[in-house]
Amino acid sequence: MLLGKKRKLGRQIGEITTGETLTLTEKIEDKDLLLYLGLTDDANPLYIQHNYASLTPYKKPVVPAIMLTGIICSAVSKYLPGPGSYILEQNLAFLKPIFHYTMVEYQFEVKEVDQDQNIIIIELVALNEQKEQVIKGSLTVQPPCQIECKDGDALDNF
Repeated sequence: MLLGKKRKLGRQIGEITTGETLTLTEKIEDKDLLLYLGLTDDANPLYIQHNYASLTPYKKPVVPAIMLTGIICSAVSKYLPGPGSYILEQNLAFLKPIFHYTMVEYQFEVKEVDQDQNIIIIELVALNEQKEQVIKGSLTVQPPCQIECKDGDALDNF
């Protein structure tokens, strides 16, 4: 279904199958961290101060977990199932710190499709450049709902 300005909704429950996968690779750069810190006013020195971080067990600044969660949520909104999706629940474990400029590979897999409840369960594993697991978890997601428009331009401002 096209909405207004050629934006397409993600896939609905009947179009998703167990076993589907999505792999994304992302890297957090200083500009991304500065945008996050400016938006949230989070001045945790562990995120930005090299001198402080060098005195911790991490030895260098780490990426905030909420930024990593944002990448995960964005993947659901953009790709699996896509625009119009809603995350009902998330359970994430951050197993190892992720440092600035680390390339992270996010692997998503649909583990369950419940058509009656209109939800899917997605498992996630994220690996760093050394192929070590840095994040694992699951998401309960509601794919986009079928929208019946009586007026063809009702969603033009979307």
